[in-house]
Amino acid sequence: MAKIKSFQDSYPLPKFQRRWVGIIFFIGIHIVGLIGTPWYIMRYGVSGGEWALFLVWLLFTSFAITVGYHRLFAHTTYKTNSWIRFILLFFGGATFEQSALKWASQHRQHHQFTDTDRDPYNIKRGFWYAHAGWILFWKHRVNYNNVPDLKRSKLVMHQHRFYSLWSFGAGLIVPMLIGFWMGHPLGALIMTVSLRMVLVMHSAFFINSYAHTFGSRNFDGRLSAGDHWLGAILTNGEGYHNFHHRYPNDYRNGIRWFHWDPSKWLIFILSKIGLAWDLKRTFQKTHP
Repeated sequence: MAKIKSFQDSYPLPKFQRRWVGIIFFIGIHIVGLIGTPWYIMRYGVSGGEWALFLVWLLFTSFAITVGYHRLFAHTTYKTNSWIRFILLFFGGATFEQSALKWASQHRQHHQFTDTDRDPYNIKRGFWYAHAGWILFWKHRVNYNNVPDLKRSKLVMHQHRFYSLWSFGAGLIVPMLIGFWMGHPLGALIMTVSLRMVLVMHSAFFINSYAHTFGSRNFDGRLSAGDHWLGAILTNGEGYHNFHHRYPNDYRNGIRWFHWDPSKWLIFILSKIGLAWDLKRTFQKTHP
């Protein structure tokens, strides 16, 4: 029992603390993105280039979380080359959801202590807590001892140590420069930076809240994680969450061909063109 207690104590419980920088930033991007976008569209309209920039950053940053932070770095469900890893880290930084090292460390802790007090986004504290409250109103000490594999990666560690440069560079400076080049910097700020960030953040947050509230629990009835088709749509394919918690090392969430899991499909396509390999699957006969 002493060893178990000592091990648990290495993962301290969170402490209530209003994170004012995060709260102001969170409110600000919602105001600019959700109110500013319809105003901008009605006032100026949106060019094809602006839509293209918005959609590219939306897709790449969304996949950077699901395909990159989650399935590659947190669970190592497949392997890829340094170029793909760089792209995933670049656009992962643009989400402003912390470094891949910190994200993966907290996510591994979530799997290790699911639905307990040491789960960073424990759903038993409530839907809002698991969705965003745990970030905005609680201070968490991260135990990086659970990510020794990631600490051996120079690229991952560079993103972690210089996270501000990665996040502001990929999430603000680069899209703004492209916006200036197109002659639409305001549109880039409102849509590609703010609205895109709001959509991608909530998509990731729904993995912790919606996917741990709704859905069937056919693979492990003891856990809060559920499999739900709407959850899959809201989370870019992460909604078959009961399966994921039972088999976290599988590169898929939806194991049937008709399950909405674009992250699975992207990894599968990368494997077919030689950019991903060693894809881990629990049930080998399912496709893809």
